[in-house]
Amino acid sequence: MNKPIHVVGAVIVENGKILCAQRGDTQAQPYKWEFPGGKIEKGETPQEALKREIQEEMNCKVEVGALIETTVHEYDFGIVHLTTFYCTLLAGQPTLTEHAAIRWLAADELGELDWAAADVPAVEKIQLQALSN
Repeated sequence: MNKPIHVVGAVIVENGKILCAQRGDTQAQPYKWEFPGGKIEKGETPQEALKREIQEEMNCKVEVGALIETTVHEYDFGIVHLTTFYCTLLAGQPTLTEHAAIRWLAADELGELDWAAADVPAVEKIQLQALSN
């Protein structure tokens, strides 16, 4: 039985654009796009984990806002429980440390990327919310 993996993703919005990050070639799901983030450590809230992960992965600080979606997806390496939140940048600009590439896209452009399966429901929800605004 695959083990559960609890992770968080940051939907960082700046100037109407959303930060998208492409996984590196040595990671699971190589070259798939995702919202940056990572594993929730023991004793952390999802929001605390997200702040830490973005600092570690992107060398910037974020404020965590509203919850977007929680998705459960079974991969061959485990069952990913992904919780995504809207975030705003507080300090610094995202830089590549673990990802192959980053792009800033409008909500209606998100569908152009090849997303990791666990991120797809959040992408769809963000696009629906953008259409209703």
